[in-house]
Amino acid sequence: MKLREIKIISSVVLSPEQTVREVAGIFLKHQVDGAPVVDKGGKIIGLFTKDQIYRLLHEELNPHTLVVDLMIPEYKIGHLDDELEDMLNDEFEWLPIVDDNQVIGMITRNNLSKVFFDFYREISCELETIINSTYNLIVSVDEEGKIKVFNKSAEKFLGMEAKEMKGKNVAEVFPDSGLAEVVRTGKVELLQKVKLNNNYYISNRSPIIKDKKVIGAVAVIQCISEMEKISRELETVKDLNEELQAIIESSFDGLYVTDGNGLTLRLNKAYERITGIKADKFLGRYVDDIINDGIVSQSVTTLALQQKETVSIIQEYQAGKTTLATGNPVFDKKGNIFRVVCNVRDITELNQLNKELEKARSLSQHYQNQLRSMRYSVSDKLVVKSDKMRDFLELVIRLAQVDSTILITGESGTGKEVIAETLYSNSNRRDGPFIKINCGAIPENLLESELFGYEHGAFTGASKEGKAGYFELANGGVLFLDEIGELPLNLQVKLLRVLQSKEFVRVGGGKPLKIDIRILAATNRNLREMVAKKEFREDLFYRLNVIPVNVPPLRERKEEITAFVTHFMLMFNRKYKLNKRITPEVVDLFLRYDWPGNIRELENLVERLIVISSGKFITINDLPAHIRGGSQNNLNGVHVSGIIPLKDAAESAEKQVLERAYAEFRTIRQVAKTLKVSAATVVRKAAKYGITQNYEA
Repeated sequence: MKLREIKIISSVVLSPEQTVREVAGIFLKHQVDGAPVVDKGGKIIGLFTKDQIYRLLHEELNPHTLVVDLMIPEYKIGHLDDELEDMLNDEFEWLPIVDDNQVIGMITRNNLSKVFFDFYREISCELETIINSTYNLIVSVDEEGKIKVFNKSAEKFLGMEAKEMKGKNVAEVFPDSGLAEVVRTGKVELLQKVKLNNNYYISNRSPIIKDKKVIGAVAVIQCISEMEKISRELETVKDLNEELQAIIESSFDGLYVTDGNGLTLRLNKAYERITGIKADKFLGRYVDDIINDGIVSQSVTTLALQQKETVSIIQEYQAGKTTLATGNPVFDKKGNIFRVVCNVRDITELNQLNKELEKARSLSQHYQNQLRSMRYSVSDKLVVKSDKMRDFLELVIRLAQVDSTILITGESGTGKEVIAETLYSNSNRRDGPFIKINCGAIPENLLESELFGYEHGAFTGASKEGKAGYFELANGGVLFLDEIGELPLNLQVKLLRVLQSKEFVRVGGGKPLKIDIRILAATNRNLREMVAKKEFREDLFYRLNVIPVNVPPLRERKEEITAFVTHFMLMFNRKYKLNKRITPEVVDLFLRYDWPGNIRELENLVERLIVISSGKFITINDLPAHIRGGSQNNLNGVHVSGIIPLKDAAESAEKQVLERAYAEFRTIRQVAKTLKVSAATVVRKAAKYGITQNYEA
């Protein structure tokens, strides 16, 4: 603080020719106790104070004695650019103030001391407000490691009162704080993880240096889960500026300080980092001018000055950052605002996280809907027993490695969705989302908003936050459009545009959104015939049909029926907590049936038979008539499909007989007795054909 910043208490000057009597009258008139003596050119030549008047009276001198005879010829002079703190270190009682060799007034040492301490009281108040306006814990120690400052956030988070903590050695209270090490080394330690009272925090620790000597250390501590307000006390006035600087620059939040007129006084590095704007754009400028330049959307300082209370607003910066700003007015003893301290927190990432949360919620809801409809996992669905299906699966695995659009065709119930899941789970997108949409299951008036999402206010009843569509949710992964042949023509145009440009626009929106997805489509309809009938766009068909994959019907791979039956029996027995068995005669009929509904028909039939059959075994009598047909002949005999070598036929018959016996009798002894062989033969034959069952001996 310079002398020009304080009020000069007296501008009275004396001439050397004036008498002591005249001076006494001047002192009484102006209520002063001293004044400088100047020559005719205005240059100071001495001092005359009330002490010289007392001397004249004591020595009984003539009151008409001239000032020049009693004035003090030796004196110290102050200049307007002198530092107040430096002046207090010198010995003087009266201090004439000179500007360009002209005396402009005089102040006393007592006046200077009062101004000095009033100034630091204001700074102390400012510092306390800054500390209480931030979100972090503050702890400082002196050079002996004794706690000097323990703010309110520290009290709140650590559960200890400041009055109990002050004076204690920090190593005894918080051995992991690291402050003692900072005092010893004098090194700054940033982003250190510490454990206090069984909680984890991030700590920035800085030494407090005065006259090149470490006199303490300060820690600004941030709770990992939440930013807390910074609070701070100073132990002594002499250490105020050093501790203030250490605290401000260690803060995780931006701090911005103005005077009572909105003039920018200081800001910290965190403020520059958060806003992306250098300090020279703000310092020494009024906040209203900064607003007029368009640097920031609104001034929280101006609002705090106008409302004379703490104000919080959202600010938008020219650099593209969004912040939560809180302006805290600081009042003097007369109730006037002399400082406004603003705390600024970057919420740009928070806004982005909110958007991601919206997307995640939508994705979660979609997956929940999918899980409700799923009765078993993807791996359970895939049953491959024939060479034809093994070759087909190898093709699918190879296609999974590329990113081309695939059109999966096949009859209803053949497992097109399973193939889509297999393509996804074996691709390089398997860590991304897998979104499945049945184009025929969503009402046409909702399908567009479900696929592409919508913005706030897009239509009556729209969510005020808007909603991400399935294309947006599938970004980075795979989108499976089942029953693509049911997609309305107007949406076929939009889908074509997405496939061509990899971007789309939300309903009610105007900004295109880029996406990175792989499209899989499936249908049981003949799209070529639909194209010929103008029911499906030809250009979209060729966009989808980049790599066609046709899933063969069950009647073309009947050798897998037995495996599917076994799989479904296990699954539904487990689901309904039953232990039903199926007789070989039923399996024989299954092998003869053509299954127009394919695997889905077989699955549904097995579930129905397990639920409705009254006995332990599912027999021919439990089957629906269209499957039993006229096949009641030879149902008690064994069956072979076609003409095969006699050895194979004999083994097939032997296996069928064993399976029937195992299904009918509870013990190996009963099986052996009925088949008229030894128990050892039954066990050996069963092991040969892979027939297993828990039997009693």
